[in-house]
This record gives sequence, structure tokens and C-alpha cells, in this order.
Amino acid sequence: MMSVRILLHRAVLIATFLFPSALLASQEGAEISPERQSQLIHLLRHDCGSCHGMTLKGGLGPSLLPDALAGKAPDLLENIIYFGLPERAMPPWEGLLTRGEIHWLVERLQKGEIP
Repeated sequence: MMSVRILLHRAVLIATFLFPSALLASQEGAEISPERQSQLIHLLRHDCGSCHGMTLKGGLGPSLLPDALAGKAPDLLENIIYFGLPERAMPPWEGLLTRGEIHWLVERLQKGEIP
């Protein structure tokens, strides 16, 4: 029998695909200091890179390069980062990153603006 946590997670994933902006509103105007931006890039390179590859070309997790993210809705990507995908070993970053920080990272990844 499935646990309540798994059922809830599946419901969130389904809602993410159907109503992405209702679950995680993008905060385009959110101010992120240059110091925090540097910390986010470090986190991306080291923590995310441990699964997605140190060059973000893929590994255990898929590539995070712009061509791999092309055509994917930013809200969907933001929800995946925020809520995670336990079936795929993707942890939730809720509580560690703000929604605005996640939006900032996704925007940079999709534009290929990661130094």
C-alpha cells in the first residue's frame, strides 16, 4: 500500500503539470544580492553538479544545459526543483532555496548564463 507521502507527492506532480503557476508563482522581480548569486552558482556547480555532472551535461540526473531545457516551461522546472522528484533521486529544495532564488537559477540555466 502506498504511503500518504507518496500519494501526496504524486498529486503535487500531477498538479504541477496541469497548473504549474498555481503551485509556484515566479518572482521575476525578486532582488538577489551579488553575494547570494555567487552562493547560488556555487550550489549549482557543486550540489546540483554532483548528480547533473560537474559541467551540467548530465550524469545521474539529466543535462541542465540550455539545449536540454529548451521548450520546458520555467514553472515546471521551478516546481521540480522546489518539490523534488523522489522517484528519480531529485531532492526537494523547499526550505533551502526561496522561490525567487529558484526562478533566478532556472532563468540563468535556460539562457546559458552560468559562469
